[in-house]
Amino acid sequence: MQSKNPVFARSEEFNGRAAQTTYSDPSQWQVDLSGGGSPTHTERGTGRMTIDTVVEKTAITLGVLIAAAAVAWLVIGETLSPDREVQDTAVQTAYTLTLVGGLGGFVLSMVNSFKKVVSPALVIAYAALEGLFVGAFSKVVVSFMANGDVSIVFGAVLGTLAAFGGTLAAYKFFDIQVGDRFRKIVVASMFGFVAVSLLDFVLHLFGSSFGFNGFGTMGLISSFIGVVIAVFMLILDFDYVERGVAAGIPERESWRAAFGLTVTLVWLYIEILRILAIFYNND
Repeated sequence: MQSKNPVFARSEEFNGRAAQTTYSDPSQWQVDLSGGGSPTHTERGTGRMTIDTVVEKTAITLGVLIAAAAVAWLVIGETLSPDREVQDTAVQTAYTLTLVGGLGGFVLSMVNSFKKVVSPALVIAYAALEGLFVGAFSKVVVSFMANGDVSIVFGAVLGTLAAFGGTLAAYKFFDIQVGDRFRKIVVASMFGFVAVSLLDFVLHLFGSSFGFNGFGTMGLISSFIGVVIAVFMLILDFDYVERGVAAGIPERESWRAAFGLTVTLVWLYIEILRILAIFYNND
């Protein structure tokens, strides 16, 4: 089955075009196709992607992202400092890193999504840039909170973990089946959301934003929509990973899976953070 997910669409292995790749029941989480056609369990390090290798690469990618976010947070400094000069410098640094990390991460996300052969180095570079964006954006949001309350960041992290865990549990326990129509709708919705978000960003540069990326009512609506789409994207991610593992695709594709999961998790975090910030400011 050909993938409609832009992250996996360029991969021959994820689309069933790899030489002599035989597809088996997706419930077979780890398979080895070298034994005459009957899938058998295999361990990490045998050259095939497994759940373990996906978890490992995802942990590395998220680890780099978190480290970069922490560095950005510390470098920015105190955005609510009583010293106006220190505060202005910190705020300017936060906005600069948000822009650099956001645009750099977006460019690399496009490169990684449409690159035929996955590059671990580019996946790590993407994670580092997204880490700068996440750390800086979080600092910007906190600067708008009363007394610089950082609890909103922890709330967004917990919300992201809960959404990930809940979606994974629902996917496995309810045996969610992903069909072509569902894929098309979710991916089309994702591209539409990103397009509107970019349009609002460009209009903001000219002072004509309609609030899609803001912290008002429109921003709240767009964030709720973003969370729903991101959760559906997680379901697609789980499905593609499961199919890839069942097909016994090369281990290097674990990096592509890690990249796809990281993109979705960052999206979830940002939208949840915005929702919490909007509710917090309206209390």
